[in-house]
This record gives sequence, C-alpha cells and structure tokens, in this order.
Amino acid sequence: MHTFSFEKLEVWKEAISLSKNIYGLTGKFPTSEKFGLINQLRRASVSISSNLAEGTSRATNKDKAHFTTISYSSTMEVLNQLILSKELKYISEAEYINLRTSIYKITNMLNALRKAQLNS
Repeated sequence: MHTFSFEKLEVWKEAISLSKNIYGLTGKFPTSEKFGLINQLRRASVSISSNLAEGTSRATNKDKAHFTTISYSSTMEVLNQLILSKELKYISEAEYINLRTSIYKITNMLNALRKAQLNS
C-alpha cells in the first residue's frame, strides 16, 4: 500500500495520537456537553492532523506553511478547551498535564516544520 508524504511526518503521527486521546477522554464528559466541549475538542483535535495532510498536497512551500500554521492554531484551540475542561472538573490535573505535554511537543514540531517549509 502506498504511503502518502503526510503519513511519514512525525508531527502528523503525534497529532493522530492526541486526537485518539481526546476521543477517549471526551467519552467520559457529561452528555450535556455532547454539542459543546465534546464536539469542539474532537473537531479541533482532528483539524491538527487534517490540515497537515491537506498542506502536503499544496504546490508551494508558502502554501504548505500556511496549513502548518492552521494546524498550530487548532492545537491552541485544543489547549484552550482543555484548560476550560479542567476548570469545569471534566478532566483531572494529571490528564490535563499529560495532554498539555503532548500539545507542547506537537507545537514545537509544527514550528520546526513551518520554519523548514519557509526556508526551502
């Protein structure tokens, strides 16, 4: 089976892992959040890897970097929603710290990828 270029990106793999963790975590949220934080967190987390995938199909490095920037923005959206989830006591401090560590790693990788794209 052919492997597409985005599937080779370590940051894409990390983003997929984060999304899987978000899906598992939000499964424990109150049902009243089904159309609130659950939906928002899931969509924003999926957006990280989706924009990386879409960006690899772009012709110019500037366009690729633009989609990497969108991925970064989605990562910040996830972080914001996790902070709120912690404040609302939907997630524990330990869960929050674990996810925040993952987000920190992803943002560093996204910054490095964007820099490489712009300098190519």
